[in-house]
Order: sequence, then C-alpha cells, then structure tokens
Amino acid sequence: MATAQHRSAYRAIVREVNRASIYPRATRPKAVASHIRAIFEENRDAADSTRFYHDMRNAATFLRSQRMHKTLLERYNPLLGLSTEERIKKTARRVGLDMPLGPKDEE
Repeated sequence: MATAQHRSAYRAIVREVNRASIYPRATRPKAVASHIRAIFEENRDAADSTRFYHDMRNAATFLRSQRMHKTLLERYNPLLGLSTEERIKKTARRVGLDMPLGPKDEE
C-alpha cells in the first residue's frame, strides 16, 4: 500500500514540476527530476513512511497552488510585468486618457 501511495505522490510532484517549468520538454534540465527520484528512493523503506507520504502530497499541493496563483495573477493583473512608464501609460489609457508627449517623444 505504501509503495502505491509513494508512486502516486512521486508522479504528482513530477507532473507539477514539469507543468511549472519554463523550459521546453526537450531542453528541460534532468537534475530536478533526478533529485526528486533520489529523495523518494532514500525514503522508500523509512519507518515514518506515512508522514513522508503526507509531506510529499503537501509539496504537490503547494506546487499546484503556486502554478494556479501565477496563472490567475497573469489573467487578472495584466500590468504585472510592465515597467513603471509602460504601466502609467496603460493605466491612463484604461481611464480614457493619453499621456502627454515628453521632450524625448517629440523628436
């Protein structure tokens, strides 16, 4: 029973790490997956396997929540990654105004 739980926890963590990765699948570094596998190999026959399983499920839930938070932030806060100047321009346009031309814009 513990091995099936560990396998499902391992797969959930690897799945979330892969979904959160910014690299394409072919160029994704294998170090993260190998470290996760090593952690599970070390704790395969541990005495407190239920606690380890619980901690790994919490880690998978945390990774899933982080990914969801990032997605929602990008969706509902479109000004998040902009510079200060771009943010001011877009905010002014949102309320129907245009920013006046500055000295460097007039040239």
